[in-house]
Amino acid sequence: MQRTPPRTFPFLVATAFASLVLSASAQVAKPPAGFTALFNGKDVSGWRGGSTFDHRKLLAMTAEQRAEQIKKWTAPDQKGSMMELGKTGKPHWYVENSELVNDGFGAYATTEKDYGDFELLLDYKTVPLADSGIYLRGVPQVQIWDYTEEKKFSLGANKGSGGLWNNSAGAPGKDPLVLADKPFGEWNKFRIIMKGENVTVWLNGKLVVDNARLENYYDKADKKLAPEQRRPVPEKGPIQLQTHGGEIRWRNVFIKELSK
Repeated sequence: MQRTPPRTFPFLVATAFASLVLSASAQVAKPPAGFTALFNGKDVSGWRGGSTFDHRKLLAMTAEQRAEQIKKWTAPDQKGSMMELGKTGKPHWYVENSELVNDGFGAYATTEKDYGDFELLLDYKTVPLADSGIYLRGVPQVQIWDYTEEKKFSLGANKGSGGLWNNSAGAPGKDPLVLADKPFGEWNKFRIIMKGENVTVWLNGKLVVDNARLENYYDKADKKLAPEQRRPVPEKGPIQLQTHGGEIRWRNVFIKELSK
């Protein structure tokens, strides 16, 4: 008498696969009410390459010049671009486990859309000795770094992440109000509100910047401009995720545009 082969093993395999699929999809959180996802958990749609580059200069270019510059920052065949292959054989930016991953090199992940006033939510996880940041309207930056790296204590690394690093020394917001970083291997959560020139930052639920003015880095760096000639940050610009020498992972990147 021929017996029907047991179906236990195929059933277990199918069940395990389904569980993995559900687990992977569960990592892609839905935006809170009123927010839009900047990262879809699947690919880099909505993002282009970028750099520490005055966004006003990009807007002043012709359409053809602007497209060529963005191609240099983005296209996989361009050296130093966002999608150039890194040492691992993967692009500098890639998606893994529904996370946006950067190997610490390449151009910055930059939103294709420009934003005015907004509330930004995002999670990040990084590694020792890494150094990164978030550009607001294309202006550097909300700082992310290794708060245990003694070589950078003189720069303020021991004070933690979340400060407006490119503000002048002693200016409000330059240093975070409290050390709020979580240990390496854990996810950190930012909540950032930008209205006009002013920025408020919470890191892991703790207030680290309290309604401080974000200085215009590009005008401040222009030695030809006297202090009274420096202009405020642009009214609109992109969100940029900086790359700086160490792996960083991002997820749950949500934005809500605010009316003036």
